[in-house]
Amino acid sequence: MGRYVDPFKQYLDRSTEIIGDRSPAELRYDKEVIRWMRKGRPIEKAIAKASRKYPDEALQVTGVSISDLEAHYEYLEQHDAIESKIRNLRKP
Repeated sequence: MGRYVDPFKQYLDRSTEIIGDRSPAELRYDKEVIRWMRKGRPIEKAIAKASRKYPDEALQVTGVSISDLEAHYEYLEQHDAIESKIRNLRKP
C-alpha cells in the first residue's frame, strides 16, 4: 500500500527550497515590501519604502531585473497567503 504524503508539508518543503533560509531581519524586510505591494505600489516604490524602514536589509537592485524581483515578491506574497490559510485550517 502507498505511503500518505501530506500535501501541505510537501508544499512547505518545496517553498523552502525556492525561498531559502531567511533571517528574521530579511523576513521583516520582505514582509514590508509585500505590504507596500498590497497597497498597490509598484515594486520599485515598495522596495524603496522597505529599504528606508530597514536600511541594513536594503536590496541592491543594480543589475537585477525588476521583473524578476517583482515575480519573486509576488511569489512571496502568494506564499504568505497560503501559509496564513494553512495556519487557520490547523487552528482548533
